[in-house]
This record gives sequence, structure tokens and C-alpha cells, in this order.
Amino acid sequence: MDVNEVLLPGVGLRYEFTTHAGDRIGVVARRTGEFEVVGYVGGDLDEGRPLFRLNEEEADALAQILGAPRIAERFADLTREVPGLSTEPVRVTPGSPYVDRPLGHTRARTRTGASVVAIVRGEDVIASPGPDQVLRSGDVLVVVGTQDGIAGVTRIIRG
Repeated sequence: MDVNEVLLPGVGLRYEFTTHAGDRIGVVARRTGEFEVVGYVGGDLDEGRPLFRLNEEEADALAQILGAPRIAERFADLTREVPGLSTEPVRVTPGSPYVDRPLGHTRARTRTGASVVAIVRGEDVIASPGPDQVLRSGDVLVVVGTQDGIAGVTRIIRG
């Protein structure tokens, strides 16, 4: 899929793409941190119709909802080929004892045999995070291992 990026001087950036159904969608990322999702009438980029607006926190939540499952799906495809291996997302909740602490402090791989292969943070993906990567509330850890190992990582992260 091609995503076009257009600079909007004084406003921010607009990202545009065409869906599989042929609809043209735009996302305006404003300098203020707000986002506006627009649809285009008849493909005319001058006739954008606002669909909804999001503040920065809402945009982060939407990105997590849309992003984390897609990454987990990709790993799920891989694990279908290897019997006994699974992948699941594990969310770092605000009450986790590991918020603002390095991933290595969890000792998750040593304790469970499961591996954190990525961290989804908002729109960003941190692939192959090292032990010094600091965990943040709201992060989604992509964990690969046995079901027992993944359950163990979930227990560790939740405290």
C-alpha cells in the first residue's frame, strides 16, 4: 500500500492512502498534536470531509488498538508453522511494577523461557528490544514462547 505524505505549512502533515475498497482516506497530523481523519468525495483531494478528530492520547490509543494486533498476527502466522510455539500481546498496565524500569529487570526470558520480540509503543515498534529498554505504561509486549511461558510473562508484568 502506498501512503503519500504531504507537508501542510503551518498545519502539519497529511498522510493519504486508498483502501482496498477504493476509498481515499487522509490523516492530518497537526502540529498541536491533534489528528483529523478525513474522507475524500470522489477522490478529489480538495474536498476532504472530516470523519472524526482525535487528541494525542486518543490517537495513541487507536494506534495501539490497530497496531498491536497486526504485529501479533504476523507472529501468529509464523508460530502456526512451529508446533508448541505461540505469540501473544502482553500490555504493560499503569499498575505494573515494571513501569519505567528496564525490560531486563523482569528477567522474563530466564524465568519463563518466553521472549519479548517487540514492544509496540503508540505508533512505534521497537523490534528486538534489549534489556536496557525502559518499559512504559501502555506498552504492548509481543511475546513468543509456549503458552505456559507467555502466561508466565503476563504474570510477571502484572506483578
